[in-house]
Amino acid sequence: MLSARVRLGGLPNLVQRKFCTSLPTARYVSEQSYRRIVNVAAAAPSPLISDSKATLPVSSRGHRMFSSINYLRGDLECTAGTMNDVKQIIIKKLGIEVGYTPFVSTREHLEQYVPQSITALPARSMQDSFTSAIIPLTTDKVLKDKYVGFMGNVRVGRLMEDMDMFAVWVVHKHVLVPDLPEGVSLPYTFVTVLVDKIDFTDLVPTHDADIRLSGHVSWVGRTSVEVVVWMEQKLHGKWRKLTRALFLMAARDATNTKAAFINPLVPANEEEKAIFDGGESRKKRRIQLQKEDLLKTEPNDFEQRMVHELFVKSIDTKSKAFNKRILPPGYVWMEDATMANIVFSHPEDRNAHNKVFGGFLMRNALELSWALAYNFAKRRPKLEHISDISFHHPVDVSSMLNMQAHVIFTDLHYMEIVVLADVYDAVTGQQTTTNSFYYTYSVAERLPKIMPKTYHEAMYYLDGRRKFRYAMGIDAPKAPVSAPAAAAAAPAAGADTTKSKL
Repeated sequence: MLSARVRLGGLPNLVQRKFCTSLPTARYVSEQSYRRIVNVAAAAPSPLISDSKATLPVSSRGHRMFSSINYLRGDLECTAGTMNDVKQIIIKKLGIEVGYTPFVSTREHLEQYVPQSITALPARSMQDSFTSAIIPLTTDKVLKDKYVGFMGNVRVGRLMEDMDMFAVWVVHKHVLVPDLPEGVSLPYTFVTVLVDKIDFTDLVPTHDADIRLSGHVSWVGRTSVEVVVWMEQKLHGKWRKLTRALFLMAARDATNTKAAFINPLVPANEEEKAIFDGGESRKKRRIQLQKEDLLKTEPNDFEQRMVHELFVKSIDTKSKAFNKRILPPGYVWMEDATMANIVFSHPEDRNAHNKVFGGFLMRNALELSWALAYNFAKRRPKLEHISDISFHHPVDVSSMLNMQAHVIFTDLHYMEIVVLADVYDAVTGQQTTTNSFYYTYSVAERLPKIMPKTYHEAMYYLDGRRKFRYAMGIDAPKAPVSAPAAAAAAPAAGADTTKSKL
Protein backbone atom coordinates (compact mmCIF):
# COMPACT_ATOMS: atom_id res chain seq x y z
CA MET A 1 0.00 0.00 0.00
CA LEU A 2 1.37 3.41 -0.93
CA SER A 3 1.83 5.96 1.82
CA ALA A 4 -0.69 8.81 1.84
CA ARG A 5 2.16 11.26 2.42
CA VAL A 6 3.58 10.71 -1.08
CA ARG A 7 4.01 14.08 -2.86
CA LEU A 8 2.51 14.54 -6.33
CA GLY A 9 3.43 18.20 -6.80
CA GLY A 10 5.72 17.51 -9.73
CA LEU A 11 3.17 15.52 -11.73
CA PRO A 12 0.67 16.98 -14.22
CA ASN A 13 -2.80 17.74 -12.83
CA LEU A 14 -4.41 14.94 -14.83
CA VAL A 15 -1.95 12.38 -13.38
CA GLN A 16 -2.50 13.77 -9.89
CA ARG A 17 -6.26 13.35 -10.22
CA LYS A 18 -6.02 9.84 -11.63
CA PHE A 19 -3.62 8.83 -8.88
CA CYS A 20 -5.79 10.51 -6.28
CA THR A 21 -8.88 8.48 -7.18
CA SER A 22 -7.09 5.15 -6.76
CA LEU A 23 -4.98 5.90 -3.68
CA PRO A 24 -6.34 4.26 -0.49
CA THR A 25 -7.63 6.75 2.06
CA ALA A 26 -5.14 7.32 4.87
CA ARG A 27 -6.34 6.59 8.38
CA TYR A 28 -3.96 8.85 10.24
CA VAL A 29 -2.27 12.18 9.69
CA SER A 30 -0.38 14.57 11.90
CA GLU A 31 -1.89 16.95 14.45
CA GLN A 32 -0.62 19.84 12.31
CA SER A 33 -2.64 18.46 9.38
CA TYR A 34 -5.77 18.27 11.48
CA ARG A 35 -5.24 21.86 12.59
CA ARG A 36 -5.07 23.01 8.99
CA ILE A 37 -8.42 21.34 8.27
CA VAL A 38 -9.90 22.97 11.37
CA ASN A 39 -8.61 26.36 10.24
CA VAL A 40 -10.30 26.07 6.81
CA ALA A 41 -13.69 25.46 8.39
CA ALA A 42 -13.08 28.14 11.00
CA ALA A 43 -12.43 30.70 8.26
CA ALA A 44 -16.14 30.74 7.41
CA PRO A 45 -18.07 34.01 8.01
CA SER A 46 -20.02 32.24 10.75
CA PRO A 47 -17.26 29.98 12.15
CA LEU A 48 -18.19 26.37 12.57
CA ILE A 49 -15.27 25.62 14.83
CA SER A 50 -14.02 27.40 17.91
CA ASP A 51 -10.42 28.45 18.49
CA SER A 52 -10.16 26.39 21.65
CA LYS A 53 -7.18 24.07 22.00
CA ALA A 54 -8.02 20.42 22.34
CA THR A 55 -6.23 17.11 22.53
CA LEU A 56 -6.74 15.11 19.37
CA PRO A 57 -8.01 11.53 19.66
CA VAL A 58 -5.25 8.92 19.71
CA SER A 59 -5.54 5.53 18.04
CA SER A 60 -4.45 2.24 19.55
CA ARG A 61 -1.25 2.58 17.52
CA GLY A 62 -0.43 5.93 19.09
CA HIS A 63 -1.19 8.08 16.01
CA ARG A 64 -3.33 11.23 15.97
CA MET A 65 -6.44 10.33 14.03
CA PHE A 66 -8.09 11.96 11.06
CA SER A 67 -9.73 9.67 8.59
CA SER A 68 -9.14 11.71 5.41
CA ILE A 69 -5.98 12.27 3.39
CA ASN A 70 -4.16 15.47 4.26
CA TYR A 71 -4.85 17.22 0.95
CA LEU A 72 -4.74 20.66 2.56
CA ARG A 73 -0.97 20.43 2.95
CA GLY A 74 -0.60 20.03 -0.80
CA ASP A 75 0.16 16.31 -0.70
CA LEU A 76 -3.01 15.45 -2.61
CA GLU A 77 -5.67 17.50 -4.35
CA CYS A 78 -8.65 15.44 -3.14
CA THR A 79 -9.76 12.25 -1.39
CA ALA A 80 -12.71 11.16 -3.56
CA GLY A 81 -11.48 12.03 -7.06
CA THR A 82 -13.58 14.24 -9.30
CA MET A 83 -17.26 15.09 -8.88
CA ASN A 84 -18.00 12.68 -11.71
CA ASP A 85 -16.24 9.95 -9.70
CA VAL A 86 -18.41 10.85 -6.72
CA LYS A 87 -21.57 10.53 -8.82
CA GLN A 88 -20.53 7.11 -10.11
CA ILE A 89 -19.73 5.86 -6.60
CA ILE A 90 -23.15 6.97 -5.33
CA ILE A 91 -24.86 5.21 -8.25
CA LYS A 92 -22.93 2.02 -7.49
CA LYS A 93 -23.60 2.13 -3.72
CA LEU A 94 -27.33 2.61 -4.25
CA GLY A 95 -27.49 -0.08 -6.94
CA ILE A 96 -29.01 2.26 -9.51
CA GLU A 97 -29.42 0.93 -13.04
CA VAL A 98 -27.77 3.03 -15.73
CA GLY A 99 -30.19 4.25 -18.40
CA TYR A 100 -33.58 5.92 -18.00
CA THR A 101 -36.85 4.05 -17.74
CA PRO A 102 -40.15 5.54 -16.54
CA PHE A 103 -40.50 2.55 -14.22
CA VAL A 104 -38.10 2.72 -11.30
CA SER A 105 -36.61 -0.65 -10.36
CA THR A 106 -37.98 -1.85 -7.04
CA ARG A 107 -35.84 -1.63 -3.92
CA GLU A 108 -38.29 -3.45 -1.67
CA HIS A 109 -35.83 -6.30 -1.21
CA LEU A 110 -33.54 -3.89 0.66
CA GLU A 111 -36.13 -3.11 3.35
CA GLN A 112 -34.94 -6.10 5.41
CA TYR A 113 -31.56 -4.38 5.83
CA VAL A 114 -32.91 -1.04 7.07
CA PRO A 115 -31.79 -0.61 10.72
CA GLN A 116 -34.73 -0.87 13.09
CA SER A 117 -33.16 1.15 15.91
CA ILE A 118 -30.30 3.52 16.56
CA THR A 119 -28.70 1.00 18.90
CA ALA A 120 -28.10 -1.26 15.90
CA LEU A 121 -25.82 1.37 14.37
CA PRO A 122 -22.29 2.22 15.54
CA ALA A 123 -21.53 5.79 16.50
CA ARG A 124 -19.47 7.85 14.04
CA SER A 125 -17.21 10.87 14.35
CA MET A 126 -16.86 13.87 12.05
CA GLN A 127 -13.54 12.50 10.83
CA ASP A 128 -15.34 9.48 9.39
CA SER A 129 -17.34 11.60 6.96
CA PHE A 130 -14.66 14.13 5.99
CA THR A 131 -14.07 14.04 2.24
CA SER A 132 -13.22 16.23 -0.74
CA ALA A 133 -13.60 16.18 -4.53
CA ILE A 134 -12.40 18.18 -7.52
CA ILE A 135 -14.17 19.91 -10.42
CA PRO A 136 -11.31 19.66 -12.96
CA LEU A 137 -11.82 22.83 -15.00
CA THR A 138 -8.15 23.07 -16.01
CA THR A 139 -7.98 19.73 -17.82
CA ASP A 140 -11.54 18.87 -18.90
CA LYS A 141 -12.43 21.29 -21.72
CA VAL A 142 -15.86 19.75 -22.33
CA LEU A 143 -16.73 20.10 -18.66
CA LYS A 144 -15.48 23.69 -18.66
CA ASP A 145 -18.06 24.67 -21.30
CA LYS A 146 -20.85 23.64 -18.91
CA TYR A 147 -19.52 25.88 -16.14
CA VAL A 148 -18.33 29.02 -17.92
CA GLY A 149 -20.63 32.06 -18.06
CA PHE A 150 -20.83 34.59 -20.89
CA MET A 151 -18.50 36.94 -18.97
CA GLY A 152 -15.84 34.24 -18.48
CA ASN A 153 -16.73 33.56 -14.85
CA VAL A 154 -18.08 30.30 -13.42
CA ARG A 155 -21.86 29.80 -13.28
CA VAL A 156 -22.63 29.75 -9.57
CA GLY A 157 -25.81 27.78 -10.26
CA ARG A 158 -23.68 24.89 -11.53
CA LEU A 159 -21.63 25.02 -8.34
CA MET A 160 -24.78 24.86 -6.21
CA GLU A 161 -25.80 21.77 -8.16
CA ASP A 162 -22.47 20.14 -7.30
CA MET A 163 -22.67 21.16 -3.65
CA ASP A 164 -26.04 19.44 -3.31
CA MET A 165 -24.69 16.18 -4.73
CA PHE A 166 -21.55 16.45 -2.64
CA ALA A 167 -23.64 16.83 0.54
CA VAL A 168 -25.30 13.50 -0.31
CA TRP A 169 -21.86 11.96 -0.76
CA VAL A 170 -20.79 13.19 2.70
CA VAL A 171 -23.83 11.44 4.23
CA HIS A 172 -22.82 8.26 2.40
CA LYS A 173 -19.42 8.52 4.06
CA HIS A 174 -21.08 8.90 7.48
CA VAL A 175 -23.41 5.91 7.18
CA LEU A 176 -22.14 2.51 8.31
CA VAL A 177 -24.47 -0.49 8.45
CA PRO A 178 -22.39 -3.26 10.09
CA ASP A 179 -24.75 -6.12 9.21
CA LEU A 180 -25.09 -5.23 5.53
CA PRO A 181 -23.83 -8.19 3.45
CA GLU A 182 -21.09 -7.49 0.93
CA GLY A 183 -22.45 -6.63 -2.49
CA VAL A 184 -25.87 -5.51 -1.17
CA SER A 185 -26.89 -1.95 -2.06
CA LEU A 186 -27.23 0.66 0.69
CA PRO A 187 -30.84 0.47 2.00
CA TYR A 188 -31.23 4.23 2.31
CA THR A 189 -32.57 7.21 0.39
CA PHE A 190 -31.14 10.64 1.25
CA VAL A 191 -33.29 13.69 0.63
CA THR A 192 -32.33 17.37 0.85
CA VAL A 193 -34.75 19.03 3.29
CA LEU A 194 -33.30 22.53 3.21
CA VAL A 195 -30.16 24.54 2.70
CA ASP A 196 -29.78 26.54 5.88
CA LYS A 197 -27.36 29.24 4.78
CA ILE A 198 -24.74 29.84 2.10
CA ASP A 199 -22.19 32.62 2.50
CA PHE A 200 -19.99 33.90 -0.33
CA THR A 201 -16.58 35.54 -0.16
CA ASP A 202 -15.49 38.42 -2.40
CA LEU A 203 -13.56 35.99 -4.60
CA VAL A 204 -15.22 35.53 -8.01
CA PRO A 205 -14.69 31.99 -9.34
CA THR A 206 -12.95 31.78 -12.71
CA HIS A 207 -13.45 29.17 -15.43
CA ASP A 208 -9.77 28.26 -15.85
CA ALA A 209 -8.85 26.92 -12.39
CA ASP A 210 -9.85 23.74 -10.56
CA ILE A 211 -12.50 23.95 -7.85
CA ARG A 212 -12.52 21.73 -4.78
CA LEU A 213 -15.45 20.77 -2.54
CA SER A 214 -14.80 19.60 1.01
CA GLY A 215 -17.11 18.78 3.88
CA HIS A 216 -18.21 16.59 6.74
CA VAL A 217 -21.25 15.80 8.86
CA SER A 218 -21.66 18.48 11.54
CA TRP A 219 -24.77 17.32 13.42
CA VAL A 220 -27.02 14.22 13.48
CA GLY A 221 -30.51 13.66 14.86
CA ARG A 222 -32.38 10.36 14.84
CA THR A 223 -33.24 10.47 11.13
CA SER A 224 -31.73 13.75 9.94
CA VAL A 225 -28.19 14.91 9.18
CA GLU A 226 -26.60 18.35 8.89
CA VAL A 227 -23.67 18.63 6.49
CA VAL A 228 -21.21 21.50 6.15
CA VAL A 229 -19.71 21.94 2.69
CA TRP A 230 -17.14 24.50 1.64
CA MET A 231 -15.77 25.26 -1.78
CA GLU A 232 -12.36 26.56 -2.83
CA GLN A 233 -10.58 27.41 -6.06
CA LYS A 234 -6.87 26.97 -6.74
CA LEU A 235 -5.43 30.35 -7.70
CA HIS A 236 -1.69 31.02 -8.00
CA GLY A 237 -0.93 27.67 -6.40
CA LYS A 238 -3.09 28.20 -3.31
CA TRP A 239 -6.63 27.13 -2.44
CA ARG A 240 -8.83 30.19 -1.89
CA LYS A 241 -12.24 29.93 -0.25
CA LEU A 242 -15.33 30.67 -2.37
CA THR A 243 -18.29 29.73 -0.20
CA ARG A 244 -19.60 27.66 2.68
CA ALA A 245 -23.01 26.00 2.98
CA LEU A 246 -25.08 24.07 5.51
CA PHE A 247 -27.35 21.30 4.19
CA LEU A 248 -30.01 19.50 6.21
CA MET A 249 -30.62 16.00 4.83
CA ALA A 250 -33.27 13.44 5.77
CA ALA A 251 -32.54 9.71 5.90
CA ARG A 252 -35.34 7.63 4.38
CA ASP A 253 -35.74 3.89 3.87
CA ALA A 254 -34.87 2.09 0.63
CA THR A 255 -38.27 2.81 -0.96
CA ASN A 256 -38.43 6.42 0.27
CA THR A 257 -41.68 5.79 2.13
CA LYS A 258 -40.68 6.45 5.74
CA ALA A 259 -37.89 7.88 7.86
CA ALA A 260 -34.91 5.66 8.65
CA PHE A 261 -32.54 5.68 11.61
CA ILE A 262 -28.99 6.83 10.96
CA ASN A 263 -25.68 6.43 12.77
CA PRO A 264 -25.38 8.77 15.76
CA LEU A 265 -22.57 11.33 15.81
CA VAL A 266 -20.21 11.46 18.79
CA PRO A 267 -17.82 14.45 18.95
CA ALA A 268 -14.24 13.24 19.31
CA ASN A 269 -12.77 16.43 20.79
CA GLU A 270 -13.57 20.03 21.75
CA GLU A 271 -13.58 21.28 18.15
CA GLU A 272 -16.10 18.65 17.12
CA LYS A 273 -18.22 19.35 20.19
CA ALA A 274 -18.33 23.05 19.25
CA ILE A 275 -19.51 22.14 15.75
CA PHE A 276 -22.12 19.72 17.09
CA ASP A 277 -23.42 22.31 19.58
CA GLY A 278 -23.75 24.75 16.68
CA GLY A 279 -25.97 22.21 14.91
CA GLU A 280 -28.15 21.94 18.03
CA SER A 281 -28.45 25.74 18.14
CA ARG A 282 -29.50 25.87 14.50
CA LYS A 283 -32.11 23.19 15.09
CA LYS A 284 -33.60 25.18 18.00
CA ARG A 285 -33.62 28.35 15.90
CA ARG A 286 -35.41 26.59 13.04
CA ILE A 287 -38.09 25.41 15.47
CA GLN A 288 -38.46 28.96 16.84
CA LEU A 289 -38.69 30.44 13.34
CA GLN A 290 -41.40 27.94 12.41
CA LYS A 291 -43.42 29.20 15.37
CA GLU A 292 -42.92 32.82 14.23
CA ASP A 293 -43.75 32.05 10.59
CA LEU A 294 -46.11 34.66 9.13
CA LEU A 295 -48.35 31.83 7.94
CA LYS A 296 -48.92 30.84 11.58
CA THR A 297 -48.81 34.07 13.54
CA GLU A 298 -49.44 37.76 12.94
CA PRO A 299 -46.56 40.23 12.51
CA ASN A 300 -45.16 41.76 15.69
CA ASP A 301 -46.08 45.30 16.74
CA PHE A 302 -43.11 46.91 15.02
CA GLU A 303 -43.82 45.09 11.75
CA GLN A 304 -47.50 46.05 11.86
CA ARG A 305 -46.57 49.72 12.24
CA MET A 306 -44.13 49.37 9.35
CA VAL A 307 -46.86 47.97 7.07
CA HIS A 308 -49.23 50.78 8.04
CA GLU A 309 -46.59 53.43 7.36
CA LEU A 310 -46.01 51.96 3.89
CA PHE A 311 -49.75 52.03 3.29
CA VAL A 312 -50.03 55.69 4.32
CA LYS A 313 -47.13 56.63 2.04
CA SER A 314 -48.93 55.14 -0.96
CA ILE A 315 -52.30 56.92 -0.71
CA ASP A 316 -53.49 60.49 -1.15
CA THR A 317 -54.20 61.48 2.44
CA LYS A 318 -55.82 64.74 1.33
CA SER A 319 -58.60 62.98 -0.57
CA LYS A 320 -59.46 60.79 2.41
CA ALA A 321 -59.93 57.88 -0.04
CA PHE A 322 -58.46 54.43 0.34
CA ASN A 323 -59.02 53.29 -3.23
CA LYS A 324 -56.33 55.39 -4.93
CA ARG A 325 -52.73 54.21 -4.63
CA ILE A 326 -49.83 56.54 -5.37
CA LEU A 327 -46.25 55.40 -5.87
CA PRO A 328 -43.96 57.67 -3.81
CA PRO A 329 -40.67 58.90 -5.35
CA GLY A 330 -37.81 56.42 -4.95
CA TYR A 331 -40.14 53.40 -4.75
CA VAL A 332 -41.04 50.53 -7.12
CA TRP A 333 -44.23 48.50 -6.90
CA MET A 334 -43.42 44.94 -5.81
CA GLU A 335 -45.63 43.59 -8.60
CA ASP A 336 -43.37 45.30 -11.15
CA ALA A 337 -40.16 43.80 -9.71
CA THR A 338 -40.75 40.28 -10.91
CA MET A 339 -39.63 37.77 -13.52
CA ALA A 340 -40.77 34.24 -14.41
CA ASN A 341 -39.95 31.34 -16.68
CA ILE A 342 -41.14 27.83 -17.48
CA VAL A 343 -38.65 25.01 -16.89
CA PHE A 344 -39.08 21.58 -18.43
CA SER A 345 -37.44 18.71 -16.55
CA HIS A 346 -35.99 15.75 -18.43
CA PRO A 347 -34.54 12.35 -17.48
CA GLU A 348 -31.01 13.81 -17.37
CA ASP A 349 -32.21 15.99 -14.45
CA ARG A 350 -33.37 13.04 -12.34
CA ASN A 351 -31.99 11.60 -9.13
CA ALA A 352 -31.82 7.93 -8.14
CA HIS A 353 -35.60 7.72 -7.71
CA ASN A 354 -36.81 9.36 -10.93
CA LYS A 355 -37.52 12.62 -9.15
CA VAL A 356 -36.00 15.92 -10.24
CA PHE A 357 -32.55 16.35 -8.68
CA GLY A 358 -32.57 19.11 -6.05
CA GLY A 359 -29.40 20.63 -7.47
CA PHE A 360 -31.13 21.14 -10.83
CA LEU A 361 -33.84 23.20 -9.11
CA MET A 362 -31.23 25.16 -7.17
CA ARG A 363 -29.33 26.01 -10.36
CA ASN A 364 -32.38 27.20 -12.29
CA ALA A 365 -33.72 29.22 -9.35
CA LEU A 366 -30.39 30.93 -8.77
CA GLU A 367 -29.96 31.88 -12.44
CA LEU A 368 -33.50 33.29 -12.56
CA SER A 369 -32.86 35.32 -9.39
CA TRP A 370 -29.64 36.71 -10.87
CA ALA A 371 -31.45 37.73 -14.08
CA LEU A 372 -34.10 39.56 -12.03
CA ALA A 373 -31.45 41.27 -9.88
CA TYR A 374 -29.62 42.39 -13.05
CA ASN A 375 -32.83 43.71 -14.59
CA PHE A 376 -33.93 45.47 -11.40
CA ALA A 377 -30.59 47.14 -10.64
CA LYS A 378 -29.63 47.82 -14.30
CA ARG A 379 -26.10 46.63 -13.48
CA ARG A 380 -24.37 43.34 -12.67
CA PRO A 381 -25.27 42.23 -9.12
CA LYS A 382 -23.11 40.32 -6.65
CA LEU A 383 -24.60 37.35 -4.83
CA GLU A 384 -23.90 37.88 -1.13
CA HIS A 385 -25.93 35.17 0.64
CA ILE A 386 -28.43 32.40 0.13
CA SER A 387 -30.35 32.48 3.40
CA ASP A 388 -32.91 29.70 2.97
CA ILE A 389 -33.76 27.00 0.44
CA SER A 390 -36.71 24.75 1.30
CA PHE A 391 -37.85 21.57 -0.42
CA HIS A 392 -41.55 21.08 0.28
CA HIS A 393 -42.52 18.35 -2.20
CA PRO A 394 -40.68 16.04 -4.63
CA VAL A 395 -40.90 16.94 -8.31
CA ASP A 396 -41.56 14.26 -10.94
CA VAL A 397 -39.24 14.10 -13.96
CA SER A 398 -42.14 14.78 -16.34
CA SER A 399 -43.12 17.98 -14.51
CA MET A 400 -43.42 21.44 -16.01
CA LEU A 401 -42.10 23.98 -13.52
CA ASN A 402 -43.23 27.57 -13.30
CA MET A 403 -40.51 29.56 -11.55
CA GLN A 404 -41.34 33.07 -10.33
CA ALA A 405 -38.81 35.52 -8.89
CA HIS A 406 -39.76 38.64 -6.90
CA VAL A 407 -37.73 41.45 -5.33
CA ILE A 408 -39.46 41.60 -1.95
CA PHE A 409 -37.19 43.90 0.05
CA THR A 410 -34.38 46.42 -0.51
CA ASP A 411 -32.13 48.33 1.86
CA LEU A 412 -29.44 50.74 0.68
CA HIS A 413 -27.63 48.84 -2.11
CA TYR A 414 -28.92 45.37 -1.13
CA MET A 415 -31.95 43.47 -2.38
CA GLU A 416 -33.70 40.32 -1.16
CA ILE A 417 -35.19 38.07 -3.84
CA VAL A 418 -37.49 35.08 -3.42
CA VAL A 419 -37.92 32.43 -6.11
CA LEU A 420 -40.89 30.09 -5.95
CA ALA A 421 -40.96 26.85 -7.92
CA ASP A 422 -44.47 25.62 -8.78
CA VAL A 423 -45.33 22.37 -10.50
CA TYR A 424 -47.74 23.41 -13.24
CA ASP A 425 -50.52 21.12 -14.47
CA ALA A 426 -51.30 22.20 -18.05
CA VAL A 427 -54.61 20.28 -18.06
CA THR A 428 -56.16 21.68 -14.87
CA GLY A 429 -54.14 24.88 -14.61
CA GLN A 430 -53.35 24.11 -10.98
CA GLN A 431 -49.98 24.99 -9.46
CA THR A 432 -48.36 23.43 -6.39
CA THR A 433 -45.42 25.16 -4.75
CA THR A 434 -42.60 22.66 -4.30
CA ASN A 435 -39.64 24.88 -3.42
CA SER A 436 -38.76 28.34 -2.15
CA PHE A 437 -35.37 30.06 -2.45
CA TYR A 438 -34.15 33.31 -0.84
CA TYR A 439 -31.17 35.28 -2.19
CA THR A 440 -29.39 38.46 -1.07
CA TYR A 441 -27.70 40.52 -3.83
CA SER A 442 -25.78 43.78 -3.76
CA VAL A 443 -24.78 46.43 -6.30
CA ALA A 444 -22.53 49.49 -6.11
CA GLU A 445 -25.30 52.10 -5.95
CA ARG A 446 -28.39 52.68 -3.82
CA LEU A 447 -31.49 50.80 -4.97
CA PRO A 448 -35.12 52.02 -5.08
CA LYS A 449 -37.34 50.86 -2.23
CA ILE A 450 -40.06 48.23 -2.64
CA MET A 451 -43.72 49.18 -2.16
CA PRO A 452 -46.27 46.37 -1.61
CA LYS A 453 -49.82 46.86 -2.88
CA THR A 454 -51.66 43.98 -1.22
CA TYR A 455 -51.59 42.41 2.21
CA HIS A 456 -50.13 39.33 0.55
CA GLU A 457 -47.24 41.44 -0.78
CA ALA A 458 -46.86 43.17 2.59
CA MET A 459 -46.27 39.78 4.24
CA TYR A 460 -43.65 38.99 1.60
CA TYR A 461 -42.05 42.36 2.36
CA LEU A 462 -41.83 41.51 6.07
CA ASP A 463 -40.58 38.01 5.35
CA GLY A 464 -37.95 39.40 2.99
CA ARG A 465 -36.85 41.87 5.67
CA ARG A 466 -36.48 39.04 8.17
CA LYS A 467 -34.47 36.94 5.70
CA PHE A 468 -32.26 39.91 4.82
CA ARG A 469 -31.48 40.77 8.45
CA TYR A 470 -30.64 37.16 9.22
CA ALA A 471 -28.44 36.80 6.12
CA MET A 472 -26.54 39.99 6.99
CA GLY A 473 -26.07 38.91 10.61
CA ILE A 474 -28.19 41.77 11.96
CA ASP A 475 -30.62 39.47 13.78
CA ALA A 476 -28.13 36.86 15.01
CA PRO A 477 -29.49 34.20 17.40
CA LYS A 478 -29.18 35.24 21.02
CA ALA A 479 -29.83 31.88 22.65
CA PRO A 480 -27.11 31.08 25.22
CA VAL A 481 -24.58 28.45 24.18
CA SER A 482 -21.55 26.98 25.88
CA ALA A 483 -18.26 28.83 25.61
CA PRO A 484 -16.54 26.56 23.04
CA ALA A 485 -19.73 26.43 21.00
CA ALA A 486 -20.29 30.18 20.98
CA ALA A 487 -18.43 30.44 17.67
CA ALA A 488 -20.61 27.84 16.01
CA ALA A 489 -24.11 28.94 15.05
CA ALA A 490 -26.30 29.65 11.98
CA PRO A 491 -30.07 29.01 11.26
CA ALA A 492 -33.08 29.36 8.84
CA ALA A 493 -36.86 29.57 8.11
CA GLY A 494 -39.57 30.17 5.46
CA ALA A 495 -42.86 32.01 4.70
CA ASP A 496 -45.76 32.96 2.36
CA THR A 497 -49.37 34.16 2.88
CA THR A 498 -52.85 35.02 1.65
CA LYS A 499 -54.01 37.68 -0.74
CA SER A 500 -56.21 40.67 0.13
CA LYS A 501 -56.00 44.41 -0.31
CA LEU A 502 -54.13 46.55 2.21
